[in-house]
Amino acid sequence: MTVVRNALDPTRFNPDLALPFELRAEDFRLAVQDVYDFFHDVNTGLLDKGLARLDDMLRPAIMSGVLSDMLTASLAKHSRTLVVNAYFNGHPDLVQQGRYPNNAVKAGEHGVEIKTTRKPGGAVDTHGARDQWMCVFVYTVDTATEPAVDRRPMTITEIYLGQVTVADFRKNSRGELGTRTATLDAAGIAQLRRSWV
Repeated sequence: MTVVRNALDPTRFNPDLALPFELRAEDFRLAVQDVYDFFHDVNTGLLDKGLARLDDMLRPAIMSGVLSDMLTASLAKHSRTLVVNAYFNGHPDLVQQGRYPNNAVKAGEHGVEIKTTRKPGGAVDTHGARDQWMCVFVYTVDTATEPAVDRRPMTITEIYLGQVTVADFRKNSRGELGTRTATLDAAGIAQLRRSWV
């Protein structure tokens, strides 16, 4: 059984986007390729054992969390100036190396927050509105092709990296048991989409 190895087309990047923190389009290409290679290797092993692909096993919220963590770590590996925020659940996910003691900050402003979503266009819930550099990776998972062994690999279809402010968000009303979230409003998401990577 052969699992297709996904690859990002380097010609599809935005040559006119000025990236912050010394980031390069190549950093994003390499980070995404790291994730693609991981899924290829894991899915090959799973299918060889007659098991389901990782893409099919993980619930959407878990998949988004795994992808966010992987892309954060991989971007840090390839970036010239950003490292993973060493503060557990700190904000942002990537911080400028040496900016904060031990590269750890509970709530900082010098870095990039990483989000992933299946929603085309990059609208994603956050735990609160902030002034920040926000990077959103949009991905697709083939859950329809049958038999499942013929499904296309998970694919990153869009990447956005833009500077947003508290005023660009709307608060999402939640029930008594729901977690408070905020999402970019129409103008905010339009601004983020102009900053496609």
